[in-house]
Amino acid sequence: MPNAKDIMTTRVVTVGPKDKAADAIAKLVKRKVSGMPVVDDAGKVVGMLTEADLLAARSNQNVESCMTKRVVSAPANASLKSLADTLLKKKIKRVAIVDKNKKLLGVVSRRDILATKVK
Repeated sequence: MPNAKDIMTTRVVTVGPKDKAADAIAKLVKRKVSGMPVVDDAGKVVGMLTEADLLAARSNQNVESCMTKRVVSAPANASLKSLADTLLKKKIKRVAIVDKNKKLLGVVSRRDILATKVK
């Protein structure tokens, strides 16, 4: 049975907490993603930034002031069922996959899980 590490996106679009909202918006639009993890200089996930967060943001404010600070994360060995349950229960679109030090390894989205059902 596949788990998070088998389906996660590892080339993740990220943003830093000190980056400006305008730069984050440009990155979301250019990369055609709806959200991205906010990582510090050590690669630790410190937040999640979504289109909704940015709709309410001023373009000159720092990402850390508009990001969602409570990050939903899971380990690389998390089952797809537990990830799907988390996505549904928390009403979110993506889960950060992290190591024991909260360093970003990848992201699993709703679409990643759905893609496993189409094979």
